[in-house]
Amino acid sequence: MLPPRENSPTNAAVIQAEFSIDERRLLLKLAHDAVDAAVNQRELSLAFFPPHLSEPRGAFTTLYREGELRGCVGYVLPVVPLYRTVAESAKAAALDDMRFNPVTSQEVPLIEVVLSILSPLTPIKPEQVEVGRHGLVVTLGLRRGLLLPQVPVEHGWDRETFLSQTCHKAGLPLDAWQHGATVEAFTAEVFGDRDVR
Repeated sequence: MLPPRENSPTNAAVIQAEFSIDERRLLLKLAHDAVDAAVNQRELSLAFFPPHLSEPRGAFTTLYREGELRGCVGYVLPVVPLYRTVAESAKAAALDDMRFNPVTSQEVPLIEVVLSILSPLTPIKPEQVEVGRHGLVVTLGLRRGLLLPQVPVEHGWDRETFLSQTCHKAGLPLDAWQHGATVEAFTAEVFGDRDVR
């Protein structure tokens, strides 16, 4: 579970920016439009998007209201074009995050969006995990847990706590990363409304 937002998402270790400021604005506007359309039961128009934003990518959309987490949903694997991933995850974060009641139409103007665009997953040894750089996926059997790179930074966790909490997210024992679970890492380019003002 992601914490209430206390820090800017850019407090994580600096990742070389892949997306221009205009691309970031376009993706953030799309996320806001998707939330608005979903909450108000309107059709979302997905107009033409440039090729870079049409490449299949995993991404998470995190919603905040007045600094408090309001929803977070995403896709780890790059199965659809990025713009569709953003639109679908924004809609799901607004309506389908089981931890929260659906976003209401009155809340829509108050929603702040943070996007995390994911790199492909790669296997990693626990000692190679870098807090603030890597997000983690821990898998054992049918259980899988994921935490984004900014989560341990926001909580002040060290590497072992980060690994343990990712196991917890999967519903596994905290030490599963030492006992047969698969650990994979990804990086994420994280940006939000505050970063493009």
